Amino acid sequence: MNKQMSLKAVVAELRDGMTIGVGGWGPRRKPMALIREIIRSDLKDLTIVAYGGPEIGMLCASGKVKKLIYGFVSLDFIPIEPYFRKAREAGSITVTELDEGLLLLGLRAAAHNVPFAVTRVGLGSAVMQANPEFKTVLSPYEDGQELLAMPAIKLDAALIHVGKADRAGNTLSFGPDPFFDQLFAQASGRVYVTTEELVNIIASENPEDMKSNLFEAYLVKGVVEAPLGAHPTTSHYGYGWDAAHLKAYAATAGEEGGWQAYHDKHIAGGEAAYIESVGGEATIRALPIPTF
Repeated sequence: MNKQMSLKAVVAELRDGMTIGVGGWGPRRKPMALIREIIRSDLKDLTIVAYGGPEIGMLCASGKVKKLIYGFVSLDFIPIEPYFRKAREAGSITVTELDEGLLLLGLRAAAHNVPFAVTRVGLGSAVMQANPEFKTVLSPYEDGQELLAMPAIKLDAALIHVGKADRAGNTLSFGPDPFFDQLFAQASGRVYVTTEELVNIIASENPEDMKSNLFEAYLVKGVVEAPLGAHPTTSHYGYGWDAAHLKAYAATAGEEGGWQAYHDKHIAGGEAAYIESVGGEATIRALPIPTF
């Protein structure tokens, strides 16, 4: 089965008003080529679910977002994504603000096909005031504890960037911190993957590699060959985040017409033009991978 698609073909399958999960973590492993293609499209009124990075700010700045569900929105060394900050402060988007654990539990409940996950997290905190729709349940056992029922976060689609994939939808997510990409995939059941390398068949000669196969191929609806497609975020062991570019991008949020200028310079012309606009392939591949 050949699931290979183009960026445009993937976006053509998305619809206004969808709830879309974006894998990755802050400025790590974001499917930015797909995000840029969404920005070039007519899609609107999206609900975006993420441990957010620059994709959130760019989608907000381009008017694609109706609602955000997030654990954070950060560029890491820039603590709050600046275009997200502008949208949040202006009240132009609806938000469900969670901590990282509650977002995980909501995705896990959806992945397990149950309506909620029980937890003590959030009880007695501002989480309950910020999310008045959240409800509590009583344990049916002798302890009778009151627990938060974190509702399942069901996704219409998930967008995930991987290091290697084959045309049947098998994927390898290399790197030390894949975090929760598998939950985004399982909470959706309709996954679109961008990959640094596309092969006919992922062989299993190296069993250690297969530990990087985080979710089942049947969940994958489409695979897009998109080398450098995570830039300006880091991509597994391929290249690091582009700190200089992210700083320049963040600075445009404080400028009159800054988003339009960024869009026209880096997004409007398509992916090949984007790569050239940020210095070319060799420059991206030379970006050091951050260590902590």
